[in-house]
Amino acid sequence: MADQEPEIITGRPQEPADQHNQAVSQPAQLLRIGAMLRELLEEVRRASPDEAGRKRLREIYDRALSVLKAGLSEDLQQELEAFAAPLAATASESEIRIAQAQLLGWLEGLFQGIQAALWAQQMEARAQLDGMRRGLPPGPGGRLERPAPGYL
Repeated sequence: MADQEPEIITGRPQEPADQHNQAVSQPAQLLRIGAMLRELLEEVRRASPDEAGRKRLREIYDRALSVLKAGLSEDLQQELEAFAAPLAATASESEIRIAQAQLLGWLEGLFQGIQAALWAQQMEARAQLDGMRRGLPPGPGGRLERPAPGYL
């Protein structure tokens, strides 16, 4: 036990250094699917689809789920599966509407999570840059000196 290195807790799941698990491989595709689902949901709210329309909506929903899962990390795939169950062949209009709204809400939450992660990365990079600037010796007048062009 004395030979073990202490575990570092970062608040994030640890990943092997050689394996980078990208959460979303194609964000533009997710945005397109989200926009499509939003429009479909609006259309279903405006008009009551007949049986053929409900069948088509089920097909689109199932296809969207399939495409979404292919572009997500394993963790996000499992989360999506837990919240977005496949529709039954006899799904009613209200069931289709609820399923599409649920999927759209999940996607919007995913987008917000991506935005929050990007913001956090930007703030972390800014803090690192500020720390590096503070670590450099100041030039005359308290400003950082820059080498003359071509001087290195």
